[in-house]
Amino acid sequence: MGEYHLVEVVGVRVEMPSNQPIVLLKEIDGVRYLPIWLGSAEATAIAFAQQNVIPPRPLTLDLFKTVLESFQIDLSTVYLTEIKDGIFYAQLNFKDLKTISARPSDAIALALRTGSPILASTALLEEAGIEIPDQAEDEVERFKEFLDQINPEDFLA
Repeated sequence: MGEYHLVEVVGVRVEMPSNQPIVLLKEIDGVRYLPIWLGSAEATAIAFAQQNVIPPRPLTLDLFKTVLESFQIDLSTVYLTEIKDGIFYAQLNFKDLKTISARPSDAIALALRTGSPILASTALLEEAGIEIPDQAEDEVERFKEFLDQINPEDFLA
């Protein structure tokens, strides 16, 4: 399965001028960041989970989490596996050793809801990761400040 690194979700933002939402992940034991472009519905699902927002009706991933809990199925880990032709790939790994292919946006949103670890492959981090040196930490801080000022509703079309 290759080597993987634990990553954490820094947050979701809208990239300008393209107006394209991205989720930014950070390698916990390193200096690389992994930006993944996604749709506004997926950005909302991640932002809701990260900010503990409970929508009036369950989103698809909230429903999926409820189904997993109802059948007592544990999501062990989420793997962000590779990028091919600009498309990111991921898989859900369950306790019974079954794996299911998933879009990274869905996998990340589900991992946030279930508290499951998110792992990125070494190959993916080497290909799509961005090293942010110490002097650029203020840029990351500005990004975090930006995240504090937005609401998940900002991503709703």
